[in-house]
Amino acid sequence: MAFDAYDDHEQSERVQKWLRQNGLSIVVGVVIGLIAIFGYQQWRNHRVGYQTVASGLYQQLQSVIDTGNTHATDVLIQQLMNDYADTPYAMFAVSDRARRQVEAKQYDKALDSLSWAEQHAPSPELKALVELRIAHVQLAKGNAKDALNALDLMPTDSYAIASQELRGDVLVKLGRREDALKAYQAAVKAMGPNAQQNNEVQLKIDDLATAGKQGA
Repeated sequence: MAFDAYDDHEQSERVQKWLRQNGLSIVVGVVIGLIAIFGYQQWRNHRVGYQTVASGLYQQLQSVIDTGNTHATDVLIQQLMNDYADTPYAMFAVSDRARRQVEAKQYDKALDSLSWAEQHAPSPELKALVELRIAHVQLAKGNAKDALNALDLMPTDSYAIASQELRGDVLVKLGRREDALKAYQAAVKAMGPNAQQNNEVQLKIDDLATAGKQGA
């Protein structure tokens, strides 16, 4: 059986020839690889530091809120919005502001805050959470249709218990009792087999059933 056999000298000559022909490409490839690795490490270090600063500002914001200093609170929130808008901490800060605005019944301001938070949510899960909060505010404002629209933007499996319960509340407000019942039942199903027998959603289902019998 024929086969190629090279002695040590012949193999060495072939290797040296190949290196002469391809050596520059190898060196360039190694250099590019090292630059890429170094650049990635630098970028990663920058992102870690960037996120750390944003986290520190958010923690500082919580302390300032506790003091009741509204001016300092607004300054820190604005700094997070301007300089760290792509971090979750900016979204958390603006969402927290929306909650305080709702407590003050400043619903339009709260919706403006949540609209910003929705646009800057860094993940689909956080975006869905903001949309859930928007639906809550719209319902509190008396805009049941807008609340339903906000819920429709959410993925069906996102925060299933809370979203389906709220959907039921909205549909009751719209007079769609059968659809509300289905939403409440979906919320109970999402709770799983360990759900308490007399949980709040089940009580709402019972109320709808009672109202249906009375209206029959």
